[in-house]
Amino acid sequence: MSPELESSVDLLRNKASLRSLRGVAEIWCRAIALSPDLLFLDPDSFIASRKGERLLVLCFDAFSSREPEFPSSGQARRHASPENAMERFQTMAKAASKSKKLATKSGSSAKFRAKARKSVGTGKPTRNAQGALPRSKSKWVYIFGGGKAEGKAALKELLGGKGANLAEMANLGLPVPPGFTITTAVCAFFYAHDKSYPKELKPQVEKALEQVARITGRAFGDATNPLLVSVRSGARASMPGMMDTVLNLGLNDRTVEAIAARSDDRRFAYDSYRRFITMYSDVVLGFAHHHFEEILDTFKDGRGYSLDTDLTGDDWIEVVGRYKTAVARETGKDFPQDPHQQLWGAIGAVFSSWMSARAVTYRRLHNIPESWGTAVNVQAMVFGNLGETSATGVAFTRNPSTGESRLYGEFLINAQGEDVVAGIRTPQDLTEVARKESGSNKPSMETAMPESFKELTRISRLLEEHYRDMQDMEFTVEDGKLWMLQTRSGKRTTRAALRIAVELARGGLISKRDAVARIDPASLDQLLHPTIDPNATRDVIAAGLPASPGAAAGEIVFSSEEATRLQADGRKVILVRIETSPEDIHGMHAAEGILTTRGGMTSHAAVVARGMGKPCVCGCGSIRVDYGGGVMTIGDRTFKVGDVITIDGSLGEVLAGQMPMIEPELSGEFGTLMGWADEIRKLGIRVNGDTSADARTALRFGAEGIGLCRTEHMFFEETRIRTVREMILAEDEQARRAALSKLLPMQRADFVDLFEIMKGLPVTIRLLDPPLHEFLPHTQAEIEEVARSMKADPRKLADRARNLAEFNPMLGFRGCRLAIVYPEIAEMQARAIFEAAIEAEKRTGKAVAVEVMVPLIATKAEFDLIKARIDMTAQSVMRETGGKPTYQVGTMIELPRACLVAGEIAETAEFFSFGTNDLTQTTFGISRDDASSFLGAYIAKGVVAIDPFISLDRGGVGELVKIGVARGRKTRPNLKVGICGEHGGDPVSVAFCHEIGLNYVSCSPYRVPIARLAAAHAALGKIVAGRR
Repeated sequence: MSPELESSVDLLRNKASLRSLRGVAEIWCRAIALSPDLLFLDPDSFIASRKGERLLVLCFDAFSSREPEFPSSGQARRHASPENAMERFQTMAKAASKSKKLATKSGSSAKFRAKARKSVGTGKPTRNAQGALPRSKSKWVYIFGGGKAEGKAALKELLGGKGANLAEMANLGLPVPPGFTITTAVCAFFYAHDKSYPKELKPQVEKALEQVARITGRAFGDATNPLLVSVRSGARASMPGMMDTVLNLGLNDRTVEAIAARSDDRRFAYDSYRRFITMYSDVVLGFAHHHFEEILDTFKDGRGYSLDTDLTGDDWIEVVGRYKTAVARETGKDFPQDPHQQLWGAIGAVFSSWMSARAVTYRRLHNIPESWGTAVNVQAMVFGNLGETSATGVAFTRNPSTGESRLYGEFLINAQGEDVVAGIRTPQDLTEVARKESGSNKPSMETAMPESFKELTRISRLLEEHYRDMQDMEFTVEDGKLWMLQTRSGKRTTRAALRIAVELARGGLISKRDAVARIDPASLDQLLHPTIDPNATRDVIAAGLPASPGAAAGEIVFSSEEATRLQADGRKVILVRIETSPEDIHGMHAAEGILTTRGGMTSHAAVVARGMGKPCVCGCGSIRVDYGGGVMTIGDRTFKVGDVITIDGSLGEVLAGQMPMIEPELSGEFGTLMGWADEIRKLGIRVNGDTSADARTALRFGAEGIGLCRTEHMFFEETRIRTVREMILAEDEQARRAALSKLLPMQRADFVDLFEIMKGLPVTIRLLDPPLHEFLPHTQAEIEEVARSMKADPRKLADRARNLAEFNPMLGFRGCRLAIVYPEIAEMQARAIFEAAIEAEKRTGKAVAVEVMVPLIATKAEFDLIKARIDMTAQSVMRETGGKPTYQVGTMIELPRACLVAGEIAETAEFFSFGTNDLTQTTFGISRDDASSFLGAYIAKGVVAIDPFISLDRGGVGELVKIGVARGRKTRPNLKVGICGEHGGDPVSVAFCHEIGLNYVSCSPYRVPIARLAAAHAALGKIVAGRR
């Protein structure tokens, strides 16, 4: 590192915060002066980085892209304009230029800063200022191989996951084919500059090719000893199958003959050539893969062949000729013969695939920022299709479905890597144990290639210990020698993730806190879905591979489009495909589960389904799918579109009909890790529960009380709704009290059940809240039924019901307004609560912690009126029973005005619970029930980042919550505050609640484990995935 750069780094080390305007401005002054290309970086992203030292080094070294924005090429071009960029930094630069207190370690550094400030203030980059570094070439290419590498795993943001890990394996001395990585920064440049490249890139690529040639002893494009390469994507986050790959690049009419001579196998050489033509044409030239399949099928039919392996070398020569003719006919140009032209075409195609429809969809589903970009990895080819001593495969250091610690995966003899992941051929097992379990009669790698298997086992252990995580590895055996092509943290089911994290922590490789931080809270949903009742009669119609655990049932669909359409209508579907491809990503997301007739445990369907947490069965070879006829056949049984089937992804079985399901058992590693999470978290976790079943489920999932019991939900049972309607339609207080007297014992019995189940844990009961129209009779039959019960005229009741109808019921006669106009309703509910509390305390011997919550408060006067009525009722019950229930009265804050006057309300309210569902509605002015008609377009157009009913809107709704908490606690410092909307189970929203100091969150029963883990993540300071 140069003295000037060392001075810059020292300066950063001594800064209190990168977020200070002066510090950011100075860093930008330096970066701009040394590399004007940095101008198009997004300043907010630069500011957001807390790793300034490392980022500055990258700025000087290689035009870093910590978070460059390129949501569209047009927008990116605007960002890239030097004039626009300089304008954005004028304010920062002027602020920096006024500061006289910049820490320094050398006079030359001070001179440089002054010059840099001046240059940015005038919009002119500094060049060769005294004491400054001369303008240096940016580093866009990092080489690896030959036992060393320029990169390392820590440079994942710059090199992408694949490139960083290839470099790391090379540095570990593992057998890695040499190659080089073109950085993610080039991807950013590519989209910011109309898909062009930095001027320094081409010579750096040429230099890297020369280095690879020296290591391999082969030359790129050489007619006698050619170097062939693969060109692959490599994003920061794994996106299996979503972006493009080209293998065997460098083959042409001359080099193919050299490969044939070197290998003494013309069949191999021309088979490789036809694969290259197919992939390159599909990826680069836009001539789809299926055209070549049709050509090959026609050729095989003409020769009477059934398998590709039936073709001879001469056959493949003829097929290659037909392929090239088709390319020329379709594109108007001959297939490119210049290896360098081929290389740059493939590089551009990989960068372009970052914005392909399937990649965009995958990123949206997995919250991967578009701004990350992808790297491109160019690597010397090694061949798994050289014969019976060659192979290719995928291996995991552990079972990705269960987490069991043993080598797991598949391989194919005499094949290339794409054959494994594409699911075209059914692969063989790695280990003898796995072969016996699967019942395969094909030899395992352990017996077929014992030396290579032994080496793979050694490397897998080394990599898991080095990365301290389960690894997903790709490998090739070329003529008996093992080569490692990739390693990455393996995708896994949540059940496996829990076991792996707990075992690694117990083994001392990671800490308990690390283990907790590794589990995505939202992924726990995978564990909370029903499984097939083991006592049910199973009509198994087919068996395949248990690719992703869990069970799902639904209607058969054969296309992703149909799956998406039916799912939008609220119907559950099972997507049945011969094999899935990246284009099926939207259908897989819409389906309850996935069933394929081809492919193995590492096929596209298996990997993507596991990542989504969807049950999946792969490789059901006994099923015959007829897309055109819309049917699938198993033996003599036929199932058509719309028929219901069940799949068991844990056993690999397909069953006819809808199978009965049971709730999962949560214990073992789940219980251990959640216990660690509970030790870490600060937030309490309660449940939104209205029934005894809700309460029992929540306790099993670790809830610490009920944060919201919606009393109106107890009224919707068929036996009670008529009495509720009598109460609503009563014309006077006497008739209303008569109906309420019928409801009192029903409510009391419900509350007794809840109090007994919760055994002294706090229970927050909300008084009647919803608009009355929800209870009104709507049909003539319903009106007549109520009229008979009330002995009233049906016509008068119908008129009364019409009079109670409202134009805007969500903002109408509901909540506290009901209790003020009809105080007898609140009296009945309060009496039921207190009588139940006294009774439950007698039965259990445990004090009942009751919290009575008044909904929809806008003024202190509203709350005080109702609280007085509740207190009066409590005194009456105590006099009558002799019991002394412990209770508090608080309010549900769900209107903006209540947030603003929270200090006044807290004078008498003993707790707050923010009802963020209605607070979101009233803040945005959006009806949750009607938002679907436009919110999708809002998100697509960037008006909002995410549905505000799913994740709490920090800038508006969140700000109101912060105001309410601050003002409430200013009045009552020990005020207990929680939230009870659906946001209570959203990890991003839970993190916000932790940050602002809430006491608890409350969510639906099946979200309780998610909230527990999210609260632990928040306590650890872990950034929660999602838009904040």
